[in-house]
Amino acid sequence: MASSFGQTTARMGLVLAGSVTIESNDLWGNRTILSLAGEGSIFAETYALLENEPMLVDVVANEDSRILMINAGRREMQLHGSESWMLKYMTNFLAISAQKNLNLSGRSFHTAPKTIRGRVMSYLNAVALKKHGNTFAIPFDRQQLADYLNLDRSALSKELGKMQREGLITVRKNHFQLHQSTAGVYR
Repeated sequence: MASSFGQTTARMGLVLAGSVTIESNDLWGNRTILSLAGEGSIFAETYALLENEPMLVDVVANEDSRILMINAGRREMQLHGSESWMLKYMTNFLAISAQKNLNLSGRSFHTAPKTIRGRVMSYLNAVALKKHGNTFAIPFDRQQLADYLNLDRSALSKELGKMQREGLITVRKNHFQLHQSTAGVYR
């Protein structure tokens, strides 16, 4: 894929089918998932506009995926800047960028608590608010959730088990139910 660490690009990707994760991988083999891009989502748009900026992330397909790579660099904008469709394109592009900024800010909120439980509850609270209810599925498997919350997988699994035994949640794979004792978490 044309979107990997250290490369520069003038193209952004549009996920037509499947999904990809945007992740940071360091020299020591540590992975941090920054976001997930599903069908209809774009990625690498910031790097496409900042054509000479080396990418600090890798884009990895989670499954068989179809990706449309679109030239979106500054030269493309300059060539078509006076055309009527460009205003709509730029408006949509700005809205997408704002949403991604909000998502990354949310990740900062989820990784800010010092305890594993605090991080898990922050994330589950946000998902419950978006889903408007206390029962939902998340887009991550256990390892991906650990990488997203910047936690050790076994420590995350242990804490989820403890929360389940205490009656705070019911969890099965990536399906969660928040119980009444956590009612304030999803209001």
